Amino acid sequence: MRDAGPRSLAMKTTEPGNQQSMNAGTTTRPAFDPSALKRQFPGLAEPDLHYLDNAATAQMPEVVLSALRRFEIEARANVHEGAHRRARAATAALGEARSRIARFLHAYSTEEVVFTYGTTSSINMLADSLGASLNPGDEILLSVLEHHSNLVPWQRLAARRGLVLRFLPITNDGRIDMDRLQSELTSRCRLVALTHCSNVTGAVTDVARVVAAARHVGARVLLDGAQRALHGPLDMRRLDVDFYAFSGHKTYGPTGIGVLWGRRELLEALPPFLTGGQMIEEVTLESATFRPPPRRFEAGTPPIAAAIGLGVALKWMGSLDWRAIRKHEIHLTRRLLDGLASTAGVRVVGPSDTRNRLGVVSFSVDAFSATEVCRHLDSHGVALRGGHHCAQPLIRALGLEGVARASLAPYSLDSDVDALLQGLDELVRAGGASSKRRSRMLVEKRYPACG
Repeated sequence: MRDAGPRSLAMKTTEPGNQQSMNAGTTTRPAFDPSALKRQFPGLAEPDLHYLDNAATAQMPEVVLSALRRFEIEARANVHEGAHRRARAATAALGEARSRIARFLHAYSTEEVVFTYGTTSSINMLADSLGASLNPGDEILLSVLEHHSNLVPWQRLAARRGLVLRFLPITNDGRIDMDRLQSELTSRCRLVALTHCSNVTGAVTDVARVVAAARHVGARVLLDGAQRALHGPLDMRRLDVDFYAFSGHKTYGPTGIGVLWGRRELLEALPPFLTGGQMIEEVTLESATFRPPPRRFEAGTPPIAAAIGLGVALKWMGSLDWRAIRKHEIHLTRRLLDGLASTAGVRVVGPSDTRNRLGVVSFSVDAFSATEVCRHLDSHGVALRGGHHCAQPLIRALGLEGVARASLAPYSLDSDVDALLQGLDELVRAGGASSKRRSRMLVEKRYPACG
């Protein structure tokens, strides 16, 4: 590797299609072909696999896998302090990854991008750092729709600091009840922390309405973007929120990497969450001073390879025609909703239309547990997820114990939806009068090792 290599390592990736920022002007692209896109994913090469578990973890395209391998072979080293060529290459590649993420988010500055280990890590970090400035009686507004990652950290903070948690209820179709926003948002509210898109109902939050109401009482806004980020362009300037969190493994990148975006002036006012190497300016035996953001919040060795992989994944996302992808995902979501609605004993949880909702479709089946549904469909090659989806308060509010969930991505096909509906129809028809007993026999026959 030549001495000029560090920068070239950061930039050199072979990616399909025309390259541009998520927020750049229009560029001529080939017509969107989901089947061709799917061929970019080695993990989807199995012909009988119908992968519909993207809300938990999306697959990685070859360009990301290649970038990870290239880094580990050509530039594996620690970052920031090393003077040798590999260390410089690794540092430059990490910096380029941060720049790519900032472009994906349309952030004001790369200094607003903090590397974490995922959405859960991001929200816990913010709860600890922001919580230091909150006082007893201050309020945080959440909703019944939240993932545990955007609930439990605030519960623990409230217990430590004497805070009050308030909750927006949900509507009958699984959306946050915005008509309750004014009554629940008081002058004592310091933070509104809501999902951008529900990981159970697929409902997309009316962010503009939330931000306007929060600004009126002087509250900050955090969005949990874990389910929204994999579905296309994000624009922090347009959203006008204060903090945003998302994960790499849901945005076609590696596991173990996430991002907390925050307005620079707000991050600068927050104390660090973890302390140690990399985040200090000066240390004496008596005290320490800390670097400015983002490194203030990145103690220890960061997830270097994972961050580089995420940067490549988001650049790859920037090459796609998201207008066409959105039409494709709406088409599949509509087909899935219609098919489930026509299947006896199936209850769809969430909006029945495709307005302000994404391709996250959860459902229950009479007389069958979510686990039984998912195991049966797995025998048809359909990969779903079943349970409470880390949203137990929501599942209880719906009067259920668990739901099966199908979640779409740009590489999802009509054949994936067909396989799900056909397998589900077989399960329902096999049930009959003693459906639960017969379902268990069917599961035990096909999964003798399952507990």
